[in-house]
Formats: sequence, structure tokens, C-alpha cells
Amino acid sequence: MVKKKSFMDKAMAAAKKVMAKPAAKKVVAKPAAKKVMAKPAAKKVMAKPAAKKVVAKPAAKKVVAKSNKKQLKQFQTYSRKSNEKYMNKAQREHFIKILNDWKIELSRDIDRTVTHMQDDITAYADPNDRASQESDMALELRNRDRERKLIKKIDQTLIIIAKDDYGYCKQCGEEIGLNRLQARPTATLCIDCKTLDEIRERQMAK
Repeated sequence: MVKKKSFMDKAMAAAKKVMAKPAAKKVVAKPAAKKVMAKPAAKKVMAKPAAKKVVAKPAAKKVVAKSNKKQLKQFQTYSRKSNEKYMNKAQREHFIKILNDWKIELSRDIDRTVTHMQDDITAYADPNDRASQESDMALELRNRDRERKLIKKIDQTLIIIAKDDYGYCKQCGEEIGLNRLQARPTATLCIDCKTLDEIRERQMAK
């Protein structure tokens, strides 16, 4: 009986020990760590190619047409003496010098233009520059053509002087006058005949 008690006591004591132990804490599974989604790599900003520098094309060199100054050239005036005969030797020599100097000057201008056009001619890719250049050249050539015709007229006037017919109107035979010849040494008509000619030309043009 004692043994039984003893056994029971042991059983009870063991049961109490088991009861006395705190229940094992339930291990609550921690929520899985949120997956950190890898951020998409920042798009590489491709450096834009530098804007091409627009190099301004040199403007077409303009062939500046000289104004027709030769037609309006101021010639050295002739001081006429009192009682001096019209178209004497001194007057003829004065106009011969004027005409020869004028002819030399015109010839130099023509030569300069030809040299200038040969040296400075440029083939421009831009149609506008090319058209501008061609237009300027055409104007320059027209002016030079007028000067070539004027040189021929000067040569004809020198022939008239050599024949001793200079200074007289070829239509009416009257004196052209020193003042008119001073302004236009190649004149072959007096002011009245020239005026009539211009009136006829205007009427024919209508």
C-alpha cells in the first residue's frame, strides 16, 4: 500500500510538473518580408547630338555695276577769248585731247571689268546667289557694251575733226556751240535738230 501511494505520488508529482510548465509559445510565422521590387533602371538619357552649326554661306559677290558716269563726265572747260574764231586750231586741239583722254579711260574700265570677272567668278551652289551674280554680271556687261559703242563714236568724232567738219550740225550745217560740245564732245547735231529728232522718235514709238 505504501508502494502504491508512493507510485501515485510520483505520478501526481510528475503530472503537476507537466502542468506547471508553460505551454510552448506558438511561433507565429512572421509575415514574409515584402519583396522589394527592383525599380526599373532609369532610362539612359542619350545625349542628343549637338546641333550642327549652320555655317552661313558667303554671299555671292556682287559685281557692282558702275553708273554710267562717262556719259556725264565733267570735262575741262575751254576758256574762249574775245573775238576768237569758232573752231580754230586751239579749240580743235582742246577737244582732241578731251576725246583721247576719255577713250583711254573707257578702255581701262573695260579691261578692269574683264579682269575682275575672270578673277572673282565663283560657281555658287545656292540658286539665289547664282542668279544674283548672273544678273549683276549681265548689267555690268551691258554697261561695258555701251562704253565700247561710245569708244567707236569717239573714233568717228576724231575722224570728223581731222576732216575739219567738227563743231557743225550734220543736218542744218549750223554751229553746234562750244557749250554743247563741252557737255557732249561727240555731239553731231545742234540743240534744235536734236530736239526735233527726239520729238520724231517719241511720235514713232506711239
